[in-house]
Formats: sequence, structure tokens, C-alpha cells
Amino acid sequence: QVQLVESGGGLVQAGGSLRLSCARSGSIFSIETVGWYRQAPGKQRESVARILYGGITNYSDSVKGRFTISRDNAKNTVYLQMNSLKPEDTAVYYCNAVVRATYGSSPLNYWGQGTQVTVSS
Repeated sequence: QVQLVESGGGLVQAGGSLRLSCARSGSIFSIETVGWYRQAPGKQRESVARILYGGITNYSDSVKGRFTISRDNAKNTVYLQMNSLKPEDTAVYYCNAVVRATYGSSPLNYWGQGTQVTVSS
């Protein structure tokens, strides 16, 4: 069973930085995509940054140039470096992974429990 555990959220002033981590446990065959989503109060969950199969990254327009997603395969961990934070970045941030448990199996979608990021003005 795959588990994703996020850490690194907190309260920061506008213009500050935070780094989120997402540690994966559980055996898998391969990762299709891994990424970060966020959900602000009263809003739908939205994609923030993803690493696609082959290593291609994509970012939402609202964070492009400020956030950087990266991964450490040896540690089974994905990071989200967030710089120049704005109050509108305030949300619960969720780690997501789409994986294949075995060769040829259907992709499975996993979510972490979420970590709160609050940016004060």
C-alpha cells in the first residue's frame, strides 16, 4: 500500500519562502506522475506543479517562476520550493502520485493528507 506524507507547511509572511516535502512509502513498479495540488477555502483543488513521466515539469501560471518542483529518487521524496509567497498562495497543499503497482497494471492515484500553508500580508 502506497502512502504519501507531506511536511513543511506553516505560516510565513508575504515574500517569504517555504519548502514542502512529500515522502512516499510502499512498493511500486513505476511512477507516471507526481505533483502538488492545493485547495483554498471555498475553491476547487487545483494543480500547482507536476513532474510527468520522462521528467517533464509543468506549473500553473500563478506559480510559474516562483515555485520549483523536484524529486530525490533515492529518498522517494518530492519537494516543492516556494519562493516569493503571496497571500493568495494560502491553501492546503496536497501531494499526489499516479503509480503502477506492477508491470502492465492500471495506474493508481494516491493523495497525501495535506499540509497547511498560510501567507500573511
